[in-house]
Amino acid sequence: MPPPLEFGPPELRLDAFMARANAAYYANHDPFQDFTTSPEIAQVFGELLGLWAAVTWRQIGAPAQVKLVEAGPGRGTLMRDALRAASRVAPDFHAACDVHFIETSPRLRESQAALVPGAHWHDALDNVPDGPALVLANEFLDALPIRQFERSGGVWSERFVAHGRWVLRPAVIAGTPEDGTVTERCEAACAWTAALAVRLARQGGAALILDYGPARSAYGDSLQALRFGKPADPLQAAGEADLTAHVDFQAIAEAARAAGAASWGPITQGHFLNRLGLAQRTRRLAEANPARATELMQAAERLGAPSRMGELFKALAITQAGTEPPPGFEGLT
Repeated sequence: MPPPLEFGPPELRLDAFMARANAAYYANHDPFQDFTTSPEIAQVFGELLGLWAAVTWRQIGAPAQVKLVEAGPGRGTLMRDALRAASRVAPDFHAACDVHFIETSPRLRESQAALVPGAHWHDALDNVPDGPALVLANEFLDALPIRQFERSGGVWSERFVAHGRWVLRPAVIAGTPEDGTVTERCEAACAWTAALAVRLARQGGAALILDYGPARSAYGDSLQALRFGKPADPLQAAGEADLTAHVDFQAIAEAARAAGAASWGPITQGHFLNRLGLAQRTRRLAEANPARATELMQAAERLGAPSRMGELFKALAITQAGTEPPPGFEGLT
C-alpha cells in the first residue's frame, strides 16, 4: 500500500485539500471498489436518462447534431445504456448524437472507451466543442471541493487541514447560529453550474443533474470519505479515499438562474424516475428476464424508494430561459 500523499504546504484550506486528494484518488484507484452508482445498480437508470435526452432533444428543436455530454461518466455504463435505449426508441436522436465525456482519469477513460467506442474526451466543460448540448451529470458535483466554516465562541472560523487535523482560521460570513454549527460553501459546484448555464443559454440545450443532498441550503457537516468500501476519516490517508460532500441544490439552482438559464426542481430522484417510467420499464425487463425478476425489482426499489436512494438523491434540470419544462419536471415552476 502506498504511503499517504504529502501535499507540499503544511496547511491547506479544505477545498484545496479535497481537490488534490480526489485528483490523486481517481488517477490511481478504481473507485468502484469503494462505491457503486445508480447506472451500475440497474440498467433502467441509464435507459431512462437516454430517453429523457431524446425527448428533450425534440423540445429544443431536434438539431441535426447535438453534443451528448456526460460529466464524470464512471465506467461509461450510463452512456452505454442511454445510447442503447435511444437507438431502439429514438433512432433519429441517436443518429444526431456526438458523445463527449468530461473525464480526467486515464484509468476511467480506458473503461469508457471499451463501453462507448467513438466518444470524445475532455478535461473540462470549456473544452467541449460549441453547439447545442445535452449534459448529464450523475454523482459528479458531490466530488467537487467544498469549504467549511465552524461557529465557536460566537465567531466563525474556516477549516484548514494540516497533518491530518483541522486547523481553524478566522473568517467572516453571514449568520449567527449556535456554537458548534458547521456550514459549507460549494463554490466549485456553483462555478461549474454557472459555466454550464451560460453555455446552454447562449448555444441551446439542457442539462440534467442527479446527486445527493438537500433541496434547500442548510447548516451541517456533510464531508465524508470511503476507503476499501467503508466510511473513513476524510483527513487521513489523503489520496487513498474518495471524498464527497452533499450537493446544495438551492445554491446550484440559484447559480444557474443568475447565469441566465432556467432551472427546474430539484425533485427527489424517486419522484423523477417514477415520472419517467421506472416501474413500467422494470416490469417489462422482469417479464423478459424471469430468472432476474427479483434482482431487477430490488434494484429499482433501491433507486426509487424513499428509504433507499429515492429521497436523499435529487434531480435538477437546467434549460434556456423561456422553454417548456423537460421530461419529469412538468408542472413545476
